[in-house]
Amino acid sequence: MSKGRMEAFSDGVLAILITIMVLNMTAPQGTDLAALIPVAPIFLSYVLSFLNLGIYWSNHHHLLQAITHVDGRVLWANLHLLFWLSLIPFTTSWMGENQFAAWPVALYGAVLLLAAVAYFILVRALISLHGGASALATAIGRDFKGKVSVVIYAVAIPLALVNSWFAFGLYVLVAIIWLIPDRRIEKTLSQ
Repeated sequence: MSKGRMEAFSDGVLAILITIMVLNMTAPQGTDLAALIPVAPIFLSYVLSFLNLGIYWSNHHHLLQAITHVDGRVLWANLHLLFWLSLIPFTTSWMGENQFAAWPVALYGAVLLLAAVAYFILVRALISLHGGASALATAIGRDFKGKVSVVIYAVAIPLALVNSWFAFGLYVLVAIIWLIPDRRIEKTLSQ
């Protein structure tokens, strides 16, 4: 079956998630710059989550450029990814509104970890459908960034219960790793 409907649905879901996150932010009471200080954790949470959703959207877009069709397994793997991503607005809000307390930061990391695992499953389903010699399989290779991300999340989650700011820093590190342009798929497709 065509990949178009899956791509359009996924784009719509991600757009809605970003909209939900920004609508959860409320304006501070007061008119001076000091009024922004209490909402700083909410804003920091939003920025990190916006980056994460943007990274997933960009990488999802690249994945779908490297394939020609989808099947039922791919559709379910994609829904699995979208499920975990749909929890990001909730965990973002909980983490920000509670000034990066231990359990909200740990749960935020757990959602990021499970989204990363779901993305890995989606990639494997696509490679299985298109074959080990496909452009996608060639481009993904050993997926070092994906594996390192999962390890960092797995370390950060229990660490959040000891030092939530250090765990948050590890979540930022993963986002930075993915913000560095990953041209594997583009390079493979252009060859």
